[in-house]
Amino acid sequence: MARVKPKRHGVVTDMTAMCDVAFLLLTFFILTTQFKKPDVEQIKPPSSISEKLLPDASLMTINATPDGKFYFQPVENASERLQLLEKMGQKYNMTFTNQEKAAFQKVQAIGVPMNQLKGYLDLSDEEQKSFKSPTGIPMDSTNKQLVEWVKQSLSVNPDYKLAIKGDVTTEYPKVKSLFEGLRDIDFLKFWLITSQEGKP
Repeated sequence: MARVKPKRHGVVTDMTAMCDVAFLLLTFFILTTQFKKPDVEQIKPPSSISEKLLPDASLMTINATPDGKFYFQPVENASERLQLLEKMGQKYNMTFTNQEKAAFQKVQAIGVPMNQLKGYLDLSDEEQKSFKSPTGIPMDSTNKQLVEWVKQSLSVNPDYKLAIKGDVTTEYPKVKSLFEGLRDIDFLKFWLITSQEGKP
């Protein structure tokens, strides 16, 4: 009597389907994950024992360099970035071309005064990546453009969050002027980015 070999077609089909699903999930996560962009300038934040993670969505970031320059990083949402640019243009009597608007939608961070913004947006992607601002965004008692970026961002979406990343060597008066400016617009809740103690 001949032995009948068991059919394994069902098992093969199931394994193929599982591989397909795993591949689709992997592709989805790769395409939807937002990788952290490097800082425009090297910043070493002070250390702490906090292990809280920052939210990924609706987050604005202010970077303070060792020499006290400020950079502002808008939220990632492209359409809301355009609304922000239009509001800043209205505030400072500026208009932007479609090319400049497209550049602003994908810019990493702004580190120039408003009167230099159009020139910065006209740079190529590579030139923007290597650009080191000589002044940063003004933030003092007479010129509070940095706080204006925050204020106009909140007018686009009041649910935005703010994180501030300062270098451990940044002079306190510079950061103090930022805190006072945020207090003036009644924006008192934000995160301070630190590095975990014991880690470089």
